[in-house]
Amino acid sequence: MKRTITLTLALSLAPLLSAAEKPAATNAQPALTSTTVSWPTTPLSLRDAVDVALRQNSAVLKSKADLEVAYGVVMQTKAIQLPRVGFSINHTLTDQDAIEQFPGGFFRSPDQAWNVRVQVTQSVYEGGRIDSALRTAGYTRDQAALQHQTVIADTVLAVRTTYDDVLLARQQIIVQEASIELLKKELQDNERRFAAGTVPRFNVLRAEVELANARPKLIRARNALRIAQNNLANLLGYDVPRTAVEDIPLQLAGKLEADASDIELSVALAKALEQRSELAALRKAERLRKEAIVNAEAGLKPSAQIVAGLNSHSSRFSQHLTRDISGWDIGWQASWNIFDGKLTKGKIAEATALHRKAQEDIDDVARRIELDVRTAYSNFLEAKEVLESQKKVQEQAEEALRLAIARSEAGSGTQLDVLNAQTALTEARTTQIVALHDFSVARAKLERAMGVTLKVETK
Repeated sequence: MKRTITLTLALSLAPLLSAAEKPAATNAQPALTSTTVSWPTTPLSLRDAVDVALRQNSAVLKSKADLEVAYGVVMQTKAIQLPRVGFSINHTLTDQDAIEQFPGGFFRSPDQAWNVRVQVTQSVYEGGRIDSALRTAGYTRDQAALQHQTVIADTVLAVRTTYDDVLLARQQIIVQEASIELLKKELQDNERRFAAGTVPRFNVLRAEVELANARPKLIRARNALRIAQNNLANLLGYDVPRTAVEDIPLQLAGKLEADASDIELSVALAKALEQRSELAALRKAERLRKEAIVNAEAGLKPSAQIVAGLNSHSSRFSQHLTRDISGWDIGWQASWNIFDGKLTKGKIAEATALHRKAQEDIDDVARRIELDVRTAYSNFLEAKEVLESQKKVQEQAEEALRLAIARSEAGSGTQLDVLNAQTALTEARTTQIVALHDFSVARAKLERAMGVTLKVETK
């Protein structure tokens, strides 16, 4: 009966990219670490909020992880052009009864044997895959960076719009509080006049109803502020304390403003097709699909490698394991699949179809980007026109209220005139801040559609 025990150890060493081969972007994007996020101690400007989001936003952090994954894929892709170093060792113990003895009994093979080998293999021809690997690595790295830019652009837009939502909610609270104060004064004035017998009870009831009708708007404005603050805190990567309801520790230093600079549609369209990272990433994807065709076609061609190694093994003619035979060898090897059951042909057909699809994706997304720009531009024009129409409305509404109050006190006006003027002033103030908000958001969306990441005045 033969009993053979074999111990084998194999180790493959693949060279890694040096730090110099990594893109510069990795130096600006440190590895992900678990850190405690502290709330800001000073009010945040819009630029500060964007900076915080780029450091702490979950989508940005996950995108950075995807970027690191892509760099790992780059290393794997380039591995075909670099030499491979392998190390193997084995030891075999064979049962004495299973060892055949030479005739005459003068020699018996040893019952133990060992072998150690270090081998270097370098591919010299792989049917075009070596050069393709270099190009593929570059396209993969660039595509990952462009996809990361897309995530950043989307995050910046979300921060800008949510930041404006918080500012709008705060302004709406101020407007509704001012409206309630006006209505309270109107109620007090009518109560005094009723006590003096100059107005009927109807005027007091009417003032009370108007005041009661105004309070829900203030309640809704405060709720809008809570929701907007929570949304912004989430975008910035802050964990809102579970006990915080009204007092979320997030203060903003900005205010709703209108950028006076103009944008032309033709310029917006040209910039979008030139700067949108989504379109650039698809162009890289199309080139990767083209390289996939090269790799598939390589299956029809031979491959060749140079092999060199150092080998050491125990003597086959001695019972002493310390007796060894050592030396080096060098040579070459080649292989060629003459027929593989049309497997390679199928891979080529698949890669070619995917390449055509990638080309169509570019055209389709380019059309969608133009549609995004045109839609955003149309909304921008609407917001701009609405804002311009509201420039002097608030001043006129304030003057109308002053005149209505003066006429009422002089006895030539009615309570209805005053209440209507107060309602018109509240609507004018609300319309103006909403117009400012809508203009700012529309501009942010237009700049995002154009591929402009951020445009904020530094103060």
